[in-house]
Amino acid sequence: MTKFDPGFLWGAATSSYQIEGAAAEDGRGPSIWDTFAATPGNVDNGDTGAVAADHYHRHREDVELMAGLGLDAYRFSIAWPRVQPSGSGPVNQRGLDFYRRLIDTLLEHGIQPWPTLYHWDLPQSLEDAGGWPLRDTAHRFAEYAAATYEALSDRVPHWTTMNEPWCSAFLGYATGRHAPGRQEPAAAVRAAHHLLLGHGLAVQAMPDALAGITLNLTDVSPASRREPDVDAARRIDGMQNRLFLDPLLRGEYPADVRADLAGVTSFDHVQPGDLKTIASPLDFLGVNYYSPMLVEGGAPPTPSAYVGSDRVATVDGDRPRTGIGWEIDERGLLEVLLRLKNDYPAVPLYITENGAAFDDEIHDAGRVAYLERHLQACQQALRRGVPLKGYFVWSLLDNFEWSYGYAQRFGIVHVDFATLRRTLKDSARWYAEVIDRNGR
Repeated sequence: MTKFDPGFLWGAATSSYQIEGAAAEDGRGPSIWDTFAATPGNVDNGDTGAVAADHYHRHREDVELMAGLGLDAYRFSIAWPRVQPSGSGPVNQRGLDFYRRLIDTLLEHGIQPWPTLYHWDLPQSLEDAGGWPLRDTAHRFAEYAAATYEALSDRVPHWTTMNEPWCSAFLGYATGRHAPGRQEPAAAVRAAHHLLLGHGLAVQAMPDALAGITLNLTDVSPASRREPDVDAARRIDGMQNRLFLDPLLRGEYPADVRADLAGVTSFDHVQPGDLKTIASPLDFLGVNYYSPMLVEGGAPPTPSAYVGSDRVATVDGDRPRTGIGWEIDERGLLEVLLRLKNDYPAVPLYITENGAAFDDEIHDAGRVAYLERHLQACQQALRRGVPLKGYFVWSLLDNFEWSYGYAQRFGIVHVDFATLRRTLKDSARWYAEVIDRNGR
């Protein structure tokens, strides 16, 4: 693998509910994931994030691990219910103090903090009031963003508003596979809009921030040139990618996606001025990429996260797979990056998540191969003029992997969940060597 240009940012990423633990400490309120995980049958093995990797108490040890790897930056998320336990009103200073300690420790070790304001842990009280399908939640999010920014902006230049709003909207409100576990397609479409609106309002509430948003994007291909398959790819691409990219970067929802959703919603939840707010200028766009999609049309109707696309099925692409069953193809990452360069207004790009789950302990050759192939795709993108500025591996630590519980390990650092001992995997040592070869 050839060297990256000087100035390329090397980081690792995590999220609050997946690693922090301390779920009831220092005034933190319950989130939708606390409620969802505590409900039998929602999470494999009945696992919860109540303790997770205990990053709340072990953050200094974890930062020292990051420094040892040579990381430039650490992407983490702030738990809204730590800052505002009920989702509105006065901030909880003890919650903010944790993030002050974390950020100060990062800065002491020369590591840039890259906080994300929302990585799925909505305060339960806001869900009880209606959740993301309710417009008011977007305004509560903007108030939370403003309060958090005011408290921490003297230490933090880069702010990400949302992580993967597609997952929050459609896994949370359409399939019910994620918190809050609802299966209401029209509510999911409203949630997607209000998540985007919350992003735009937050950007406006942080006028001096270097602000961005992170989307989970994928390369969608038809299984054949048959018209049903080509149309299936158009539909899934619309729901997965363009439903978010177009309002953010073009200030409009795609006409074909609106037509696909005509039987689900009238889009009367979109009010005048919303799209202008959503399209507030971005300082960067985060790209989370894991796997491509191959799809076909004409399948039997099945419940799906892809609302309005219930006669579409994913197809086995005969590619190698990760331990979680996701197909591996780094060409999909290259295609996503080239599409952003060629089809949308220019914006600096960061890979904010990329990684793989494998059934490993310490020796994880499969993960090393996955990461190397995807970094090679990043280099190809750079050679073709993509404004890619950095890469954050997912994830720093083994963690609570949402509905999979602790059965799936994405970390480059192994966590023994019985003792909470951290051990560098081979992938962590490999990643440190990559960083070192690129200017450390």
